[in-house]
Amino acid sequence: MNWRLTAVCAATLALAAVNVSSQSTGSQTAKPAAPQTKPAPKVGPVAPPTTDADKIKSALSAAPAAIAKDATVVDMPSMKVLKPGTNGWTCIPDSPSPGVDPMCLDKNGMEWASAWMNHKDPPKDKMGLGYMLMGGSDASNTDPFATEPKPGEKWVDTGPHIMVLNIGDRFAGYPTTSTSTKVPYVMFAGTPYAHLMIPIK
Repeated sequence: MNWRLTAVCAATLALAAVNVSSQSTGSQTAKPAAPQTKPAPKVGPVAPPTTDADKIKSALSAAPAAIAKDATVVDMPSMKVLKPGTNGWTCIPDSPSPGVDPMCLDKNGMEWASAWMNHKDPPKDKMGLGYMLMGGSDASNTDPFATEPKPGEKWVDTGPHIMVLNIGDRFAGYPTTSTSTKVPYVMFAGTPYAHLMIPIK
C-alpha cells in the first residue's frame, strides 16, 4: 500500500564472495581458498512499471480475474485512467516500494483511500474491501503516513492478502502488531485508517 504518498527509495545491497589466499612464512604453499557463498538476494526498491500497458498488467494482477477483467485502472498519484471499467472496482499498479504491491479496491475502499491520502476521516459506516494478491510492503504498521521505517525497524512485508477497511475499532481478538504477517492482523490500530489484513497464502 505504499503507492499512497510518495515514492520511497531504499538501499540496494549486493554481496560478492572473495577468495582469500595467503602464504605461510618461509613457504610458498598457499592456503586453500575460502569457500564462496551465494550472493544475498537483492533487496530494496522494486522497479515499478513505466509503460501504460505494463501498469495495467501490474494493477490487474492484484485481484481475482473475475474482478480484474472489468475493473478500472488508474495511475498514481495522477489518477489518470489507464483503463475504464464497469464493475465499481479500481486497480492501481505497483509503486516503488521494496515489494511488489499493486492493489484493487471497491468503491467504498477508494473513498477510504482518498480520505487516507488527504488526511481526513473515512466516511462513516462504509466498509470497504481490497485485494493485494501480489503482496505488499509498508513502512510502518502503526503510522499511516510513514514513508520509510523508523531507524532499527524493517519494512512490514505481507504476502498475498485481502483487506477489510473502514470498520472502526471492531477488531477484538486480532493482533495489532505485525509480529507475524502470516496470520490476520490489524494495521494502523487506534487510527481512523485501522484495517484488517487477511493473508490468503
